Amino acid sequence: MKDLAKKLGANIKAKRTEKGLAQDKFAELADLDRSYVGRIERGQVNITVDKLYALTKVLGCHARDLLP
Repeated sequence: MKDLAKKLGANIKAKRTEKGLAQDKFAELADLDRSYVGRIERGQVNITVDKLYALTKVLGCHARDLLP
């Protein structure tokens, strides 16, 4: 399961950087703490579906685009 979280986090980070968003701005737009977004991107936490959809809304993509 840990590998899944790491791959998801890497995909989120890649999409965020592709969009030109700094981590702090991304966190603000998703209404999440910046340090929590950092842990997500490093694959250190398992996020809820609600949080995944909050991130996809900011990134302008579908959840399937981020899932490994």
